[in-house]
Order: sequence, then C-alpha cells, then structure tokens
Amino acid sequence: MGGRALVLFAHGARSASWAAPFELLRDMVAARAPDLDVSLAFLELMSPRLPEQVAALAAQGVDDVTVVPVFLGQGGHVLRDLPLILDEMRLAHPGVTIRAVGAVGEDPTVLRAMTEYCLKSAADGA
Repeated sequence: MGGRALVLFAHGARSASWAAPFELLRDMVAARAPDLDVSLAFLELMSPRLPEQVAALAAQGVDDVTVVPVFLGQGGHVLRDLPLILDEMRLAHPGVTIRAVGAVGEDPTVLRAMTEYCLKSAADGA
C-alpha cells in the first residue's frame, strides 16, 4: 500500500496549552496537503512521543516519513537526541524510509517571516 507522512517534532511541555500553536501548525499544514498524513509528536512530557507516532504510522502502512523539528535552532535535542531516535526508529521499521530536515527556525524563509513580525511589533509600538 505505502504512503507518505510528515511528522512535526516538538519538545513538549507540562502545560497542555503549550501545544496549541503546534496543533494549529499541524492543522494548517494538513489543510494544504490532503494527500499527506500530517501529525505532531514530542520529545518528552507529551504524547505521542516520536517513536510511538512513527510506529503507529508504520502500522498503518506508511513507508515514507519526513520529520520536521519545530525548534528554533539546532540545539542539543536536534543535534544529539534526534539522530539517536532516528537510528532506533530505522532499526525498528526497516521497511520505512525515515528522514529529518533541519530545525524550522533555521530556514531562511522562516527567519525572514520572524524578522517581519519583530519589525512590525516595533512599528506598532511606536
């Protein structure tokens, strides 16, 4: 069967309200790509964790997973933790292609949008 999935990978927090912008991002991405299974997974403190989500996708027949770290920078979680998690998931699901891209906050387009937001904030306060 096969299928493609996009997993937005966030840190997680104790407060449920912390996830709201990530859930909105997931919904906005899913609305633009109806042929793509778009979900949200977390490193810690919230469910599903990334390995659980990829296992669920593999069980549904998904064979191509792209992980997008929705972090501002390539800190220790993205540089150290994510590669280990990816290796474990690839061993657990050898029939699934699992790749990760860089942290969303390091993309030039995202940085430009953040720059515009910051400048607009300063102008609005003037």
